[in-house]
Amino acid sequence: MTVVIAGGGLSGLSLAAHLALETRWNEQVVVVEDGSHPVEAIAWSSWADRSNLLDTAVSSRFDRVRVHVGGRSRTLSLGRFRYQVVRGADFSRVVRHIAEPLGRFEFRHGHVDGITTSDGGARVVVDGEPVEARWVFDSVVGPLDPPPVDARLVFRGRRVRVERPVFDPEAPTLFDFRTSQVCCPAFLYVLPVSPTEALVEHTAFIAPDAPLPGVDAQHAALAAYLDDVLHAGRCEVVHEEGSVLRLTAGTAPRRRGSVLTIGTPAGMVKASTGYSYQRVQRDSAAVVRSLVEHGHPFDLPAVSARHRVFDAALLDVVTRDPRQLERAFAALFRGPSAEPALRFLDERSSIGLESRLFAGMPVGTYLKAVGRRLRT
Repeated sequence: MTVVIAGGGLSGLSLAAHLALETRWNEQVVVVEDGSHPVEAIAWSSWADRSNLLDTAVSSRFDRVRVHVGGRSRTLSLGRFRYQVVRGADFSRVVRHIAEPLGRFEFRHGHVDGITTSDGGARVVVDGEPVEARWVFDSVVGPLDPPPVDARLVFRGRRVRVERPVFDPEAPTLFDFRTSQVCCPAFLYVLPVSPTEALVEHTAFIAPDAPLPGVDAQHAALAAYLDDVLHAGRCEVVHEEGSVLRLTAGTAPRRRGSVLTIGTPAGMVKASTGYSYQRVQRDSAAVVRSLVEHGHPFDLPAVSARHRVFDAALLDVVTRDPRQLERAFAALFRGPSAEPALRFLDERSSIGLESRLFAGMPVGTYLKAVGRRLRT
């Protein structure tokens, strides 16, 4: 029996590693990737309160974060959580180190032309050549009827070296709202390397039908932050990056015959934050557990409908009134520790915790957003 993983990005490689480390499962696996989005050029940040299968790929860990919201800067502990960074090159190396010695994993360079289902299996066409499989895990084609986009998250980042030691190498800045909120809700994110070197990102939430901010405008926002807020002095740009994430709080059926959608098309990007790494790891573990215990990959945990509604309401509110994003973050992160907010964003919070976190937020505004969501 052959398994095909269509797409060798975060979700595809994560699933390959989880399959490789499951001793009760030993089928042939083909991972197909065309290299159009090299995983080596990407890095993922996340938070976790427990060890994970691929922790050897983690390059940095932090036990506290900085935030600037509501007019004040604070450093917050993470409680049982740790904020961590995984570089794509390290991640790819670790996965291949796990899988390749087994002799049953093939990493094939090729373009997925299409995926079709058949009796008792599926067919993946790679560069015009059909590959038959019992199961296909797809992060390339996606569902036939994807949910609508609720917002877009636009990142524009620069790795910089600056004259003055303005970065705290022990604490990333999760969000700093000292940037213009006129056209869209936005904040700055800082991932430090040293007191004088960091990745600084301008992050903006954009409504589905609104124009994206221009590259020049985001570069100007980054320069203004370094000059006028941090007073960093002379600045050398080492590297530039940017991306646009489609955010959706909706769900689509993941199964199509013997095909299971994984990764971003399967809803693994958290709609209210854009984070995905830990969600992909949990999903990969669940897929492998289902294969071993049930003989198929479809016995997966139900999606939290309550948290999907929360995500949809937040995106609705902040894209209508940009000022509300800072107000929401101020409420969620108002305590001395970020742990309660991170647990909520991980969708592992109780209703009691949520009630405490939501205190100080405009209840009526969010109830109207929920009502609009339920009517669609």
